[in-house]
Amino acid sequence: MPLQRNGYLTAARAALEEITWVEATYHAVHNVLTHPGYAGAYTWGRSRQEKQITADGALRVRRKLVAQDDWQVLIKDHHAGYISWDTYQANQDRIGRNIRPVAHQPGTGAVREGCALLQGLAICGTCGRKLAVYYEGKHKATPGYYCNGTGQLVEGRGTRHLRAGGAGVDAAVTAAFLAALQPAALQACVAAAEQLEHGHDAALEQYRRQVEAARYTAGRAERRHAAVDPDNRLVARGLETAWEKALTGLAAAEAELARRQQARPKTLSQAERAAVLALGDDLGDDLGAVWDAPSTTDRDRKQLLRTLIEDVAVAVHRDDDNGHADLVVRWKGGALAELTVPVRPRTRQVLRTDEDTVELVRRLAVHYPDAKIAGILSRQHRLTARGLSFTASRVSSLRTNWKIPRYQPGDAGPAEGALLNVSAAARQLGIAPSTLLRWLDDGFVAGEQDTPGAPWRIRLAGELRGMLTPSAPAGWVPLGYATQALGISRQAVLQKVNRGQLRAVLTSTGRRKGQRIELPAPQKTLF
Repeated sequence: MPLQRNGYLTAARAALEEITWVEATYHAVHNVLTHPGYAGAYTWGRSRQEKQITADGALRVRRKLVAQDDWQVLIKDHHAGYISWDTYQANQDRIGRNIRPVAHQPGTGAVREGCALLQGLAICGTCGRKLAVYYEGKHKATPGYYCNGTGQLVEGRGTRHLRAGGAGVDAAVTAAFLAALQPAALQACVAAAEQLEHGHDAALEQYRRQVEAARYTAGRAERRHAAVDPDNRLVARGLETAWEKALTGLAAAEAELARRQQARPKTLSQAERAAVLALGDDLGDDLGAVWDAPSTTDRDRKQLLRTLIEDVAVAVHRDDDNGHADLVVRWKGGALAELTVPVRPRTRQVLRTDEDTVELVRRLAVHYPDAKIAGILSRQHRLTARGLSFTASRVSSLRTNWKIPRYQPGDAGPAEGALLNVSAAARQLGIAPSTLLRWLDDGFVAGEQDTPGAPWRIRLAGELRGMLTPSAPAGWVPLGYATQALGISRQAVLQKVNRGQLRAVLTSTGRRKGQRIELPAPQKTLF
């Protein structure tokens, strides 16, 4: 048996020496920060299961965390922890503050990286909602605030009843914050600390009265239990249960009173008061330099503002020429400060499509539908006024805005000399579109484009119809034979045809449709 035990311990020790390092996950880090076992405490009953019947009759079981005061067992200093219990409690408070607050509920949430200093602090002066943050500018470096509440309906769309640039608002609140650290404001902070202390004492008195009432109830239950006849077991058991319930209520009231007493604000001594007031001599310049230092991040500035400011109510008033924003800063402790910040009139950005693009759409709308026009504009890399690529719907919106008529295909046949696309022209000539495109590429057929990237259009004139014959005259050869007979390149033959030096026709029937070239008659020599 000892050998087996020693062998088991040796195997366990060898297993512990094999440590595998992996990348930390969110769940693992969150568990380390929130589990009281890392703070040296033993707990039981931190969660409970709740069962409920859904609408379709199914049983649903879920696990729900309970508050710390409702834990069944909590033994502090049960074992050596990595952190102290006070540090653990401070971590829980900070995690609770960093949680994103529920809509329309108090709470600032975690400090973010943006340059909007009043993120989480600014509230709407009209409806009381927490203001949302937006950023604009080339590098998204200009903050602004707006309210999610809808002011009124304009043309079927809701308009914001508050939208203000954040640069002026942040600057005004920052100046008030730095000014609050001057000696006179520090005296007000000392007074606010005293007021907070007195208010806490008044609240503690209420909890002391609750403890006194619970102690009286427990004593009365004890006296009733002592006075009952032991032979009457049913009555004795009921009185014992009532006594235990009263003792539990007394313990809860005493624990709450002890917690409130530990959270009592620290009283400032005379030396501490003098030291705080002495900070005002050089604090203004030093703090201003630290505030504007490149090493101070926006997160640091937000943390500093939250140490003194509870929230900032913003109300914007505008007229035709200028406007102003009324700010109400509520400091920690309840003091208020009113500020007025001028705001520039809202300039509406006018979006306008390039004039050459509008004129091009006007010309193309005569011959093509919106989808075809969108393809032409995209091939030319043209963009809308908002920098988007053209689609059929955006071309339609552009036409509607500029009152450009829509393309209407005609029912009547094409007139003599009309311009037709390749498909329509090939259909009129009785040939395949691919054959017509090849003749167009060779230069035998003249084509036109309204703009680069637009489809080719061919003019149906008598000259083109005259060049098209069912069969070639006798002696006329294909283009390949002509190049061999003349001893020149294919491009040179086509150039001679275009200049009129050689005659050519287009055959539309037979197995070998295409160009037929009339070779010049051989010149007679003297010998």
